Amino acid sequence: MTCKILVTSAVLWLALAAGVAAVPVPQNLSDSQLIEEVVRSVNAYPRLTIFDDINVHADGGDVTLTGKVTMPVKKNEIAQRVSSVGGVKSVRNDIDVLPASIPDDELRQRVARAIYGHSAFWKYAALPRPPIHIVVEDGRVTLTGVVDREADRTLARSLAAGQGGISVTNALRTEGARVH
Repeated sequence: MTCKILVTSAVLWLALAAGVAAVPVPQNLSDSQLIEEVVRSVNAYPRLTIFDDINVHADGGDVTLTGKVTMPVKKNEIAQRVSSVGGVKSVRNDIDVLPASIPDDELRQRVARAIYGHSAFWKYAALPRPPIHIVVEDGRVTLTGVVDREADRTLARSLAAGQGGISVTNALRTEGARVH
């Protein structure tokens, strides 16, 4: 009888220990710390490209995702990744999916080649996650991300404008104006 009680106690203890280990420990992170963790998780997402743009906002552990992606699966997978970040209580997924469009895909490629193929942007192109994002929707180009200098902002817009889009919106920021 004693052996059965010991085995039962050991099994119960192991089950409790496993249950405690499986429950994520809430992290008391500030909103800016949480945003940094979420951005790190989003940037590690393997399908994220320069043609996607994700923005992160946090308020007391409640995270809101906005931006645009080129495929529906990206929207869902990014939200799933973010929901598993320690300290995230809830995720509001307001990411838009860009419509499938061959002309938009071709314009994305032309703009990317014009910008990242220019010698002034080789330093950015060589980074694991190039910082200039090219969002194209219905022939309209929006440049987002962060560059080092105002001259880079201006040149990127000029190069994008020469690729035949309807319009170019330059939402690039310089390094000092970093926002998530």
